[in-house]
Amino acid sequence: MTDRWSVETITEEKVAGTIDHSLLRPELTTGEVLTGCELAAAYRVASVCCRPLDVAACRDALSGSGVAVGTVVGFPHGASTSAVKEAEARRALDDGAVELDMVLAIGWLRSGQDAYVQDDIAAVVAAARPQGAVVKVILENAYLTDEEKVRGCRLSERAGADYVKTSTGFAPSGSSMDDLRLMRASVSDRVKVKAAGGIRTLDLLVEGLNAGMDRCGATATAAIIDDLRRRQGR
Repeated sequence: MTDRWSVETITEEKVAGTIDHSLLRPELTTGEVLTGCELAAAYRVASVCCRPLDVAACRDALSGSGVAVGTVVGFPHGASTSAVKEAEARRALDDGAVELDMVLAIGWLRSGQDAYVQDDIAAVVAAARPQGAVVKVILENAYLTDEEKVRGCRLSERAGADYVKTSTGFAPSGSSMDDLRLMRASVSDRVKVKAAGGIRTLDLLVEGLNAGMDRCGATATAAIIDDLRRRQGR
């Protein structure tokens, strides 16, 4: 991490490029998902992260916008078999996803089944690589000790993942600055860090970047960027 940001110095492009606009709530209608895509395109965020069955619609809605389409694998518990996760990844890629946020096998990580956890991640990476898709591994830190978080990060890197991610946003707690710093310290510069669950304001987004975050999942996208514009007098 070479830059230290403040609300005064950060650019709108940097803020927008940090955000994966989240469209994962189970109750969202198809119309609400498409409205979310319109918002993501209007604010020029990095991506939308949508439910698997919405990938094709989001792909079409965001065509030409510069906003990537991401989805989730093994969500939200990480308890699907590796074969199911791999199949889910391949279907998502076929439908147009270019980023995959997969949940690792949380209970098996806690059980010390490290070889399985690494192979589970590697199966999704193997599906993604030929298509140039990005793989982000969700640890679900609410259920892990610091030692388990570190181990999860290192297993993710060994499996070839591009990001490690704090949480699904559906556990009892989400990201914390301490977790972001711990995760950043646990992987090489090749692996990026994503926060989810708790980055709801501009100040928290800036703080997260300074703690080592590269991306964040957010539902408060408009509020965050509108606040930046207001505070910078635009």
